[in-house]
Amino acid sequence: MKERQGGFLISKIKQIGGRKFDKILQERGVAAFNGAQGKILYVLWQGGSMTATEISKRSGLAKTTLTAMLSRMQEQGLIRAEENVGDRRSVLISLTGKAEALKGEYAAVSKEMEEIYYRGFSDGEIEAFEGCLERILKNLEEEQ
Repeated sequence: MKERQGGFLISKIKQIGGRKFDKILQERGVAAFNGAQGKILYVLWQGGSMTATEISKRSGLAKTTLTAMLSRMQEQGLIRAEENVGDRRSVLISLTGKAEALKGEYAAVSKEMEEIYYRGFSDGEIEAFEGCLERILKNLEEEQ
């Protein structure tokens, strides 16, 4: 049987894609956030205020990594931490106006990345591919 390389290929795509994302940000003069921070911003743009635990689950970032990143993003004026009225043991992370204003820039860079990723693919191939990725993600999440 042929050796499968899916995990290796996904890892390599993530590394090279992350570098390309950061390069596009630099080319566009977006210095307010990096690619890793963009992942957190994306989660907050999609879901609104949430706890660090929720951000960790939605982004796939480890809580230990996330804590340091959130602290830096707060220093940069991208997010704020507020008391969680529903659970005083946790805080809610929300976006600042500065971060909200960057949503269009992020969307433009994401669109450019999408065009690079899917160059030469048909709509059917993209749908099938993303369906496979969703199944892999589900399998991994069930193992956690």
